[in-house]
Amino acid sequence: MDPNTILALAKRRGFFFPSFEIYGGMAGMFDYGPLGSSMKNNIEKLWRDHYVLGEGLAEIFSPIISPEEVFIASGHLSEFTDFSVQCTKCNQAYRADNLLEDVVDNPDSMSKEELHSAMTEHNIRCPSCKGELSEPESVNLMFKTMVGPLGGRDGYMRPETAQAMFFNFHLLYRFFREKLPFGIVQLGKGFRNEISPRQGITRLREFNMMEAEIFFDPDNKKWPGFEEVSSRKLRLLPDGAEEGEMSLEDAVGQGIIANEPLAYFMHVTRDILISAGLDEDKLRFRQHLKTEMAHYAADCWDCEALTGYGWLELVGIADRGCFDLQSHIDHSDAELTAFLRYPESKEVETTSVVPNLSALGPLFKGRAGVIADKLGNLSGEDIVRGVPVDVDVDGEIISIPPECFEVTTEKKTISGERIVPHVIEPSYGLDRILYTILDHNYHEVDDYVTLRLPITIAPVKFGVFPLMAKDGLDDTALSIDKKLRKKGILTYFDSSGTIGRRYARMDEAGTPFCITVDYESKEDGCVTVRDRDTKDQKRIKIDDVAGVAASLDDGSITFDKIG
Repeated sequence: MDPNTILALAKRRGFFFPSFEIYGGMAGMFDYGPLGSSMKNNIEKLWRDHYVLGEGLAEIFSPIISPEEVFIASGHLSEFTDFSVQCTKCNQAYRADNLLEDVVDNPDSMSKEELHSAMTEHNIRCPSCKGELSEPESVNLMFKTMVGPLGGRDGYMRPETAQAMFFNFHLLYRFFREKLPFGIVQLGKGFRNEISPRQGITRLREFNMMEAEIFFDPDNKKWPGFEEVSSRKLRLLPDGAEEGEMSLEDAVGQGIIANEPLAYFMHVTRDILISAGLDEDKLRFRQHLKTEMAHYAADCWDCEALTGYGWLELVGIADRGCFDLQSHIDHSDAELTAFLRYPESKEVETTSVVPNLSALGPLFKGRAGVIADKLGNLSGEDIVRGVPVDVDVDGEIISIPPECFEVTTEKKTISGERIVPHVIEPSYGLDRILYTILDHNYHEVDDYVTLRLPITIAPVKFGVFPLMAKDGLDDTALSIDKKLRKKGILTYFDSSGTIGRRYARMDEAGTPFCITVDYESKEDGCVTVRDRDTKDQKRIKIDDVAGVAASLDDGSITFDKIG
């Protein structure tokens, strides 16, 4: 569907619209209106139902600002970049790869030199004024801020919600009674200072994310529940191969998908998106090229949807390995590991290095304590008795004579070992999902627009109308409206205009059902229930309306089964 059509509908009906419009707007910023806010909440509920209730993951909520150290450890300060070019005439900045999208394949995987070469070869100029463009320059996309007054601590707005699930691992591991696997989710805002945001809510500077981090033992190749879904097929576009359908079992068995946990949560992603109303025939999973893989990812698949903008990434499902936990361990010295117990205790022989402080002190004086710690952390298996050992102290390599330490061997009984768990991360872009739902469910016949949203996602579940706003019809309709809202069913009461216009407004807003109180209602105690997609109508008792509406809302019955 033409994006301009979707954007016009979204603004007209109150799904979303540009922020700060009366002040000229701000690129990459959008507000959700009443229908959009409700629809966003419904998508979040559907997602939670799958991950928190269905998969047993737990939810946390953390600050959107983090200290600089977090993003030094995560690699975002050094790796979270795009290449920008600037017009030498009008000074407008652009993302270099965006200017090459229809010119070369996979420009977002190109290096700085490759981008510059391609732009020169194809004579790419400023889209606004046709001026010459500068060479590409790497730009970090983090929003920097200061926490506290003058002299405060450097901080950054988070570009993802994931990091709190890593640096809080020790606390979360304890919450799950120190057992693997387990998973954590977080929903909330992310911030990326995009160079040239475009395409409505599909590329924002402030956006909504739904992320899960699933921690598991990498040596355990099986995943709970995988056998039940292993025969399911996904449409896959592997790196370097043709697009086609393949079962999860075959994809893992052939090494196309790295492991069972990654494949399982690709399946979960597909189920969520189809439940949200996306067209299965317009979905695929594309594996990242080696040149575009994120710095933290061992493997990554994007769930993409075909839209008016072309193929659009909605969800990234990444195998992050142990990158994040290990990075935070290295930068903080925190204990972010899991203890795996053996089925039976084992007796092992261990070799360790014991510092001789009485010899170290006179020889190294103030540095003796640091050197003793360094020696104590060495593996005795790599030490040759009677031979000096080199240790690194603040970048200086110091040779330690053999009389300053002793290599000892002893037998120990151990019950398990500590490991750094690996992580699967399904990361959902809520704004893009919402846009794509509108795109896939937009239907227009003879200028009559219907949004065929599933009831689980529809922002308003029932329109409630009196045929006329008089003769007590409005009082009865208001009473029905109140009963439905008390049951937690969002309604829209409308008594203005012809009944046809009211139906049209609800159809365009994606409301699945409308209830109309007419003059016959005063005689037979019934109301008319209308189905949005078929336009069929049925009469049901007023006393049954609340129960029927609740059953339609939770999916326990369908429209053809009522009456």
